[in-house]
Amino acid sequence: MISRTVALVLVAISTSIQAARATSPDVVVYTATASGVIASVAAARHGAKVVLVEPGQHVGGMFSGGLGQSDVRGQEKLIGGLAREVYDRMARHYRKPKWQAAFNFEPHVAETVLRDMLREAGVQVFFGQRLASVRKEGARIISFKTESGNSYSAKVFIDAGYEGDLMARSGVQYAVGREGRAKYGEWLAGRTELIPSEHQFEFPVSPRKGEELLPFVTPQTKLAQVGDGDGKIQGYCFRLCLTDVGSNRIAITEPDGYDPNEYELLRRYFQSAGKRTIKALHLVPLPNGKYDANSSGPVSTILPGPNWEYPDASYERRQEIWQQHLRWAHGLLWFLQNDSSVPVAQRDKLRKFGLCKDEFTDTQGWPHQLYIREARRMLGKYVVTERDIESQRTKPDGVGMCGYNIDIREVQWVAARTFRYPRAEDETYTEGYVSQPVRPWQLPYGAFVPKAGECENLLTPVCASMSTVAYGSFRMEPGYMIAGHACGMAAAMAATANSPVQDVNCDKLRQLLRDQGQVIESQE
Repeated sequence: MISRTVALVLVAISTSIQAARATSPDVVVYTATASGVIASVAAARHGAKVVLVEPGQHVGGMFSGGLGQSDVRGQEKLIGGLAREVYDRMARHYRKPKWQAAFNFEPHVAETVLRDMLREAGVQVFFGQRLASVRKEGARIISFKTESGNSYSAKVFIDAGYEGDLMARSGVQYAVGREGRAKYGEWLAGRTELIPSEHQFEFPVSPRKGEELLPFVTPQTKLAQVGDGDGKIQGYCFRLCLTDVGSNRIAITEPDGYDPNEYELLRRYFQSAGKRTIKALHLVPLPNGKYDANSSGPVSTILPGPNWEYPDASYERRQEIWQQHLRWAHGLLWFLQNDSSVPVAQRDKLRKFGLCKDEFTDTQGWPHQLYIREARRMLGKYVVTERDIESQRTKPDGVGMCGYNIDIREVQWVAARTFRYPRAEDETYTEGYVSQPVRPWQLPYGAFVPKAGECENLLTPVCASMSTVAYGSFRMEPGYMIAGHACGMAAAMAATANSPVQDVNCDKLRQLLRDQGQVIESQE
């Protein structure tokens, strides 16, 4: 039942399974995303005493939270260092001859690999520790407290969360949502045109029921002008791990409180398509008869709109948004398997799939991580923008590389009138989708540190200092891990020297990273 599932997820977020105690390590990492794990391991291997503090009960974030298909797309040569080691270990687990063969993996295997690396490095991990307050003296963080009452102090802190909560509560400036083109001179910035794309409606769909708009649809009157910033962010979703292996399959049941009207857009899209095929779920094979279920087409697992307030929302409000996305994912599966608007052959095929008994066992097969594609972004020492990933791609303080295309998913469904269809009434469009290839570009160290006057002992490898456009190329888990490796090493160096993170010797950092296999320069 979805209500029980949500309850289990929320308990997992708020309940500790390990008693924490006050401690004074060299480095404290907040949030055990894959980036946080890699940062912790890197710092510990360099000799620092490291504590990893996680609000929930798992390590790995999205890497172990349902994103079983690694977003690589031509980046293989850019993945080195500890990120490469993660894939090496998974390849050994699956007895694959090459590490690249492990880009598709089971969620529980990813978490096991990361836990093994933490244990071997001697990193102490505390679960169920959600941030409550931060104590600063001048530009230095002294400690932070969690809601359980525990306090964590260190010489250097790393905020590896998708939300950037430690960063924000430490008084560091940040941005939320997309900027306009004029902000940084970015052609791809701001509100986009309502143009054809692989995530656009291919056939006309009315967005109204009588005089009212359908759920989650934005009226044209509330759209920013093309190219203007509006503070909105791309949609979130749950990446589901499904199976068609009967012995491991949990059948999809009708969700409590299921409202088929929430899926009216999708129903009308199927009806408009007629005999033409539309795809509402993208299934990628994983080992052992499992599949990574991702969004496909204009109406799928992504729920655009309700997540816009998530980055700065209270914990309670975030949980409500989290629950709404979980209900949406569950209802979508039920709809696709049972609604009469879905072609019979497609329904029959999708009914073979269910959740996995051996994945996410503490939440009945539902992922423990919401796919937070973008939240807060630090405004740090250096802000990476479109020109840094397209034309000025090298940096003197480069500590890693990225090369994934600029990938920004749907921001909103829009009721609008255009010349696309010869009609006088509104039609439905998706808005916000951007997919733009880039060549390999360097990650500057300055993108991971705040301005010196704001905080001198904090690094932020996930909510990095970038525009929305640049972040669209960076925001994949391999990029987060590459940044985590660099930030973990820098934190250990700053702790040893008892110096601000802004003063870390980048030449020495770059050489240490090279020695550990990190790819610093392009091999084109």
